[in-house]
Amino acid sequence: MITELFIARRLRLNSKDKGVNSSPSHAIATLGVSLSIFIMILSLAIVGGFKSEIANKIYSLDSHIRVYNAALGLDDNIYTIHTDDVMPVIRSTFADDVVANMSLIADQSAIIKTADDFKGIVFKGVDGNYDWSYIGSTLVSGRLPDRAKPEEVLISNSVAKKLRIGVGDKIYTYFCNQKIKVRRVIVTGIFNTDFDDFDSNYLLGSLTLLQGVNGWSENTGNYVGIIVKDTAQIPALSYLLFSKLAASAYNTDNRTVYNVTNTTQTNASFFSWLSLLDMNVIIIICLMAIVSGFTLISVLLMIVLERIKLIGLLKTLGADGSMIRRIFILLTQKLILRSLIIGNVLGIGLALVQKYFHIIKLNPEAYYMPYVPIQIDWLTIALLNVCVFVAAYLTLLGPSHIISSIKPSTTLRYE
Repeated sequence: MITELFIARRLRLNSKDKGVNSSPSHAIATLGVSLSIFIMILSLAIVGGFKSEIANKIYSLDSHIRVYNAALGLDDNIYTIHTDDVMPVIRSTFADDVVANMSLIADQSAIIKTADDFKGIVFKGVDGNYDWSYIGSTLVSGRLPDRAKPEEVLISNSVAKKLRIGVGDKIYTYFCNQKIKVRRVIVTGIFNTDFDDFDSNYLLGSLTLLQGVNGWSENTGNYVGIIVKDTAQIPALSYLLFSKLAASAYNTDNRTVYNVTNTTQTNASFFSWLSLLDMNVIIIICLMAIVSGFTLISVLLMIVLERIKLIGLLKTLGADGSMIRRIFILLTQKLILRSLIIGNVLGIGLALVQKYFHIIKLNPEAYYMPYVPIQIDWLTIALLNVCVFVAAYLTLLGPSHIISSIKPSTTLRYE
């Protein structure tokens, strides 16, 4: 192998024979393979970014695990949950290093009305334990509500524009139960998550206000929302909690049956859509691999034609077919390495520029974010490069056998 490598290096450095780097066909091949690597890297980075950003929005806007009344009609309050009944079971089920946050939450349909317009909305009331960190990061104006002031609320930017509401405005909220109840609330902040399913439907406020509207006690709401530290464990943890609550209901005199759902179930359509993106990446990579493979085969054949007299000379000197094949595969691999370097520099470079400067914009109403997201997984990119190099080598093995059919007597007279 040392002899083949030496000859391949000399062929590249030989100034009299312009070599592999000077041929227009080789330049075009380098461009084609580099472009394929460039597209593969960007596809992985963009799809990874979309999956990460959208999953993060879903996990941040919705409780990872919900515990709520199964509404089987075994008691009078079939839509409410009491923390005194479920919190002991939850705390005994999960260790402190598993749960990041637990809060009592209530969702109730309402109508918000201004002087000249109105809109149906879901009033999301949260207790003092609720984690406002993500919503706080999406504020476009104003501040978070004061936990000691139940009348303070947050409203989305899209609803605020539609109803022409600003920070500090007072609006009336109508709750329609057995009779209509009205509460005047003050908008202290406007948020924009770019997640239209949430922004256009929810108003965020205090659970205390809803408890007053419905005549509930301070430990009563619609469900207990649990945020876990490891999102990968959500399905397993929700099933574990369901089992514990079922066992508790069976072993006690508690007449209320509780159910458990998780965010992967309540947002199944979004997670199914995200899983389809992986298939798109696989298709793109396969297409680029096929294009690169045909390009490399063409380059190998061009190199053989350009150096056909050299093949005859090497055979005359006693070199066998396998040795000459390895020489020409090494020549082609130099082009592959150069293409990998160019493709990686361009692909990773553009991905980093987009990641930090958000040059390419998107319509947030269609894509749930205002710019193309980027997530660079260095291990995945490294594996991609290794796989491309190995696949290219294997692709060249078959066509390289054409060298065995070349006769020295013919090649030495070749012009």
